[in-house]
Amino acid sequence: MSTQTSAAAAKPGSSNLKTMIGAALVVVVVGAIALDTTVVRIGSENDVRQQAFSPESYGADQFPKIQAAVTDKAVAAGELASAIAADKKAAGEKFGVATSTGPVMPVSFTGVFGEHKSNYNEVKIDGLPPEIVVRVQTGPAINGTDLRDATGTIEFGQFTNQIQFQDAGSAINNEMKKSVLASLDTAALSGKTASVVGVFKLINPKNWLVTPVKVDVK
Repeated sequence: MSTQTSAAAAKPGSSNLKTMIGAALVVVVVGAIALDTTVVRIGSENDVRQQAFSPESYGADQFPKIQAAVTDKAVAAGELASAIAADKKAAGEKFGVATSTGPVMPVSFTGVFGEHKSNYNEVKIDGLPPEIVVRVQTGPAINGTDLRDATGTIEFGQFTNQIQFQDAGSAINNEMKKSVLASLDTAALSGKTASVVGVFKLINPKNWLVTPVKVDVK
């Protein structure tokens, strides 16, 4: 009888020991998890959402830099036309930024805007040979990636894929529309004189499709 009583008395102590060991293991595991966990504040640089590519943010960040660079390097239209007529390749190498489809040329001029057609206005520029047609993209659609490619500092390798690279170009165009074209009444530009700074891709030397970074209507 006494042996059975002793065995029965020993069971609660054994159970308590197991409970204590289990609790200790839980504390150890929780502590290890805590040590291996990094707290990420919403909006911080470690927030994955902040690491995702945002075309809108990219365009807003890059356009002012492109605008400043193009303005700094812009060549007067008359000088540029003469250089292209003399040696198209040499002019592209001297003044432009190379791309796979032709150099992007920075240009500045003052001229009289013609009627708005589709997404552009033709501009008549004094001193420019009459066979050279200059059109300025005034929207609503802005075509091409000339602004993205204008400085040579934005390259495909900086992006995850081709879609992201294209989105970057579109976002820069959209930011230009907000910063430069939003205040213009394109329907009322015809007959007005304006100073323009912009870029065009040198493919046909007699046809310049200029994407502006500045338009100052007189």
